[in-house]
Formats: sequence, structure tokens, C-alpha cells
Amino acid sequence: MFPIRDHNPSLSRPFVVYGLIALNLLIFFVQLPYMADDRALAGFWGDRALYPVAVTEYGDYTGILTSMFLHAGWMHIIGNMLFLWVFGDNLEDQMGHLGFLAFYLAAGAAAALAHVAAAPASVVPTVGASGAIAGVMGGYILMFPRARVDVAVIIIIFIRVFTMRAWIVLGLWFALQVFAGVGTPVEGGGVAYWAHAGGFLAGLVLAVPLWLRRGGPAFWDRTHGKPPHPPVDYAASRIPVVRRRR
Repeated sequence: MFPIRDHNPSLSRPFVVYGLIALNLLIFFVQLPYMADDRALAGFWGDRALYPVAVTEYGDYTGILTSMFLHAGWMHIIGNMLFLWVFGDNLEDQMGHLGFLAFYLAAGAAAALAHVAAAPASVVPTVGASGAIAGVMGGYILMFPRARVDVAVIIIIFIRVFTMRAWIVLGLWFALQVFAGVGTPVEGGGVAYWAHAGGFLAGLVLAVPLWLRRGGPAFWDRTHGKPPHPPVDYAASRIPVVRRRR
């Protein structure tokens, strides 16, 4: 199950979202020749990946920033960029370009620190933008809890698309990260669940000042918990139909 779009695309150009996607893809394509050999890939990552032990034992914080622009494979980067595409534009519209960029980097750093706190002695390299994008999701669930999100569900060989409220989609996603984090040893490789959970909570907290400036609960009342743009209905033909508010 994964989100493919929301029903309130931003009316402004999310230039930072575009730039982040382009930068991540560019770095990934530069990395591609090294991916056939684990040693070559480790050499390419070098100190750019996040090694928790480097932070706790040697005070090397470089990987906290650089690791969020590295990815371990095609599904890794495609999934991350899809989530950023779906949820990033409306937050950038509310925060402004520079504000959203600062928010994204801060959420990514908080996610990295959550991972370090969960596995302080780990020597396994950690890469990916998912912690920062989890922060975007945390901000989104606070600002637009009732936004409609289309979710694709793969059932064997069939794909069905369901429309769900953002608070359900993102709430389930967060619960899954916590559940998996509790049941997965943090010292080994694999998915950094606590980075995801930490990034999500950081994004939610970092978005609180903006939510309060917009009026807090009154903002939800004005917008019905959705992005303040005309909604789009996706018909069976998949041609978007703009619905005007009355």
C-alpha cells in the first residue's frame, strides 16, 4: 500500500520539491556505476553515509546531512521521491520555499539523530531521504489531516486505488514504523524504522508554529482540514476534474 497523489495539488510551483527530487536523482545516477560492487559502493559512500558510531565515538556529524541524499537502490529512491512528490508541495506552499527547505533539512537531521540514539554503537552505514520525508509527512498530518489521498494497493497481480483521509494513511504508516522498530534489532542492517518515526515526530513538532500562526484549530475549521486549494476529482478516465467551491 502506498500513496500516489492527494486531491489538493498546490497552485504554486513547489520549486524546492522539484530541486530536491532532481538532486537526489542526480546523485543516484552518479552512484549507479558503483552499485554492482558492494566494496565500490562503500567507497563511494565513504564518510557521506551515516555511521552512528562515528557520531557517538568520534563526534563526526557530517553524515547527518549528506546521508539524506544517498540511496541504496531503485525502489529506495523511487519510493522516497514519490512520497516527497505527493506530500511536499502543499507544505512548501504554506511554508514558503526557504522555510520548507529549512524544515526538510531539520527533520532529516532529527531523524538521523533518532537513529543514532536507537543504535549508538552501530557501524552499519545508513542512507536515504526517508527520515526527512517522514518529517514532511508529520507536518502534513498536522496541517491537512482531512486531505484526501489516493492509495494504491497491490493484490497479487491487481492494483486497486482507494481514497483515504491523510490522517488515516499517515497514522497507519507511523504506527507501522513504531511496531516494526520495536520488533526489529537496531544493530543490524535493513530499514531504519526509528529514523522514520523520529523524523515524523520532528516534522509534526516543527510544523506546530506554522499551524498556530495560521490559527491552530481555527485553520482546520476554515480549510476543513485540507489544503486551501480547489479539490481535484480523479475520474475513472484518470483525467483530473477541478471542482469549484460554492
